Amino acid sequence: MSKSKPLSREEAIKRIDNFVAEHDDWRGETMAQIRQIIHEVAPDVVEDWKYMGSPFWSREGILGHGNIFKAKVKLTLHHGARLPDPKRLFNASLNASQSRAIDMFEGEAIDVAGLKALLREAVLYNATHTVNKSKGSRDI
Repeated sequence: MSKSKPLSREEAIKRIDNFVAEHDDWRGETMAQIRQIIHEVAPDVVEDWKYMGSPFWSREGILGHGNIFKAKVKLTLHHGARLPDPKRLFNASLNASQSRAIDMFEGEAIDVAGLKALLREAVLYNATHTVNKSKGSRDI
């Protein structure tokens, strides 16, 4: 099996834009809000499109990725098991040794302050620990 060619940053951003637009209901709105919050916390975040169709966000390593399912939107933080979660936002993948996830359902509001705190911890974790650096999208 051959590896696919890495996307340019512009191509990755466009794919994420299209992914959000294709879900023209609460799920797309939720993913758009998550994306906006990530950019507010880490304005220099690198967006990528990986693993058969998921948006990824990296800054000195992978921060996390998002998925849209029929009944939920999932944000998985790559090193979530190592992050403090005083607001107890993680509600999925709780037994995983590395990642933790937040499943969001229709009608639920995002705890913006809590999510921003988790994302700041994820950025700090990547900056202060030896983590695999994502090759991410690149300028081609």
